[in-house]
Amino acid sequence: MLIKHLGNFDWENIPILNYKENGTHFKNITRRVFSEGLSDIPCQLRYFEIAPNGHSTLENHNHSHLVIIFRGEGEALLGDQIYPVHEKDVITIPSKTWHQFRATQGTFLGFLCLVNVDRDRPHLPSEDELNILRQNPEVAAFIRY
Repeated sequence: MLIKHLGNFDWENIPILNYKENGTHFKNITRRVFSEGLSDIPCQLRYFEIAPNGHSTLENHNHSHLVIIFRGEGEALLGDQIYPVHEKDVITIPSKTWHQFRATQGTFLGFLCLVNVDRDRPHLPSEDELNILRQNPEVAAFIRY
């Protein structure tokens, strides 16, 4: 199967979807799903795009993620560290690691994300978990919740 790139980070027959069905802990982000998994590759491949000054949800999961920055640049929180991210960077997000992506450089931040088809739901931080994260002043300034 071939999915044709149409230019301007758009693909043939791949609809632009809401990032999540519910919630308010994110801003200016969309997703596209390229694959719901194959019989011998039980992974979902998705493309997320964050508009300038937007962000993904601050969350963690029991499952791991593999992320490839595909467009633009921004920053990523992984655990208690903030990293600048650029096109072609590859990020492994281990299970139960707090993470959040932000388009902080005045440009779009687009990334491919590979996850197992069978996975758990996101875990949002409790007030106690947020307080622990906010003990690091850089993380406190970075996170959006």
